Amino acid sequence: MNKEITARIAALRDAMKAADINAVIFPQTDPHQGEYIADHWQVRRWYSGFTGSAGALVVTLDKAFVWADSRYWLQAAAQLEGTPIGVMEEGKPEVPTIEQWLSANLKPGDTVGIDGMVFSVQAAEALGEALAANGINLSVDFNPTDALWSDRPQIPLDKIFIHEEKYAGESASSKISKILANAAAQGAGAAFISDLAEVAWTLNIRSRDVESNPVATAFLYLDPAGSTLFIEPGKLTDETIAYLAANNVATAPYYAVKSFLAALPASKKILINTTQTASAIAAAIAGTTVTGASPVAMLKGCKNDTQIQGVRNAMERDGVALVKAFMEIENTLAQGLPLSEINVAEILTKYRSQQPLYFDQSFDTIAGFGPHGAIVHYSATHATNATITPDNLLLIDSGANYLDGTTDITRTITLGNTTPQQRRDFTLVMKGHIALATAIFPEGTRGAQLDALARINLWKDGLSYLHGTGHGVGHFLNVHEGPQSIRLNENPTPLTPGMITSNEPGVYRAGQYGIRCENLVLTIPAMHTEFGQFYRFETLTLFPFDLALFDTSIMSDSEIEWLNTYHTTVRNRLTPHLSPAEQQWLNAKTAPLTR
Repeated sequence: MNKEITARIAALRDAMKAADINAVIFPQTDPHQGEYIADHWQVRRWYSGFTGSAGALVVTLDKAFVWADSRYWLQAAAQLEGTPIGVMEEGKPEVPTIEQWLSANLKPGDTVGIDGMVFSVQAAEALGEALAANGINLSVDFNPTDALWSDRPQIPLDKIFIHEEKYAGESASSKISKILANAAAQGAGAAFISDLAEVAWTLNIRSRDVESNPVATAFLYLDPAGSTLFIEPGKLTDETIAYLAANNVATAPYYAVKSFLAALPASKKILINTTQTASAIAAAIAGTTVTGASPVAMLKGCKNDTQIQGVRNAMERDGVALVKAFMEIENTLAQGLPLSEINVAEILTKYRSQQPLYFDQSFDTIAGFGPHGAIVHYSATHATNATITPDNLLLIDSGANYLDGTTDITRTITLGNTTPQQRRDFTLVMKGHIALATAIFPEGTRGAQLDALARINLWKDGLSYLHGTGHGVGHFLNVHEGPQSIRLNENPTPLTPGMITSNEPGVYRAGQYGIRCENLVLTIPAMHTEFGQFYRFETLTLFPFDLALFDTSIMSDSEIEWLNTYHTTVRNRLTPHLSPAEQQWLNAKTAPLTR
């Protein structure tokens, strides 16, 4: 039994009893409703020991569960073993939602406690309505964590810095004008922005507050009469204060945000997004809230020409680093030297960090050998770190943040013998990858309408994967960003020129291996006909797929042609930056695939 986690849950239940709370929910988020969060807000992780980037912890006076999606079923089961916390495998038809489970396990008159700072307006309202239908109360100000977590980390105090316009492609003042114009079109005279990436993008500022995500912990109030950034004073310098002032942005302490909003005149109409704004923040606003779409999301999601060229340049440097890294991985094994999953991650970081404009990795590297590759968001620890041998597949999902762009790539490789099943699985995944990469689609098409292209060949073999096929990618920002996605779930945002999205189908055989093949793609115009405007994807990522894993007997001529054309592009773009030995390695890896 994990005594530390057991003791924390016991202490939590004592606090619940003292406050007359019958159940509590801890989501994996922060006051900005972020997916990736600073250590100060890793509350669910502290109580449970589960480290996944998604999933909520629910604790009653006698039960406790983490709701984990398919990416984390295996990880959650392993990390929660020996604790009083079970796993709800969210997404399975027989698994209830949190609201359904609470309604079935609590009685009328009971109270569920949440911290309104980490529940969005929409989430808190939906939860309250679902519970009320069963006579259960919701308390939105239950926050026992500060008292129980005695050594809780403080909020990050790293300095912010200016992301220069030569990389961003647009000034902060220009962006503010566009955002306020959008807010006005939605009937508001001001806008409140909580999302950390949106704050960073709007003001062209960056920091290191969240691991692998160059954002700053701050709220932003935008008003034609003058805007205010709520940020801890210790994060500012004379340079950044002057820069913000030049863009008509004042600063105030981070925790002053609610008192500031409470002092606004009642006549002030403020645009908020109910999925991004904390319930407790919205409740503090004295003015009139106008709820609507984020005025930043589409502006940020559709990259400008400067950003797009920056990403293309970053992809070349990233590809060079990957050539060096994969050569070292292969050479290490060829020499009979030990190599582990953690070693692979270290090698990738070593070569990326040598590239110009490198800032940090864009997420923790996933290096999953054999069965670990079947854990979708696996991250090696010293306890799980596997030794890599030539007898199975190695899945490597990694990326970097450069000042001029963000990368995210997954390659599955063999370092020795392969089986017919592995080659067939890999090729079926690649057939889906190629189908999506070559898609041409009319204006207004949404990701859900393209998603089946990546899955249909797997489905025909009785195979599938449960994660999304594509997520938006930021520009020197979060590797996961909206508003677009490519997944089975409906998302109303159309794929629009300038959007950068991942293309990453996969298949995972538990206990055996995992396969995922990922490039980043840019939506660009394809043609205009009497039927309207059509779009297509430009593949941005530059690194070869493993030729040894293709089963050409199930590939069409056009699929083989696409792969060979892609590999020719990779070779032509990367060769000028490589040494003769590296060029020789790349030539072999991009040799024409034939039947």
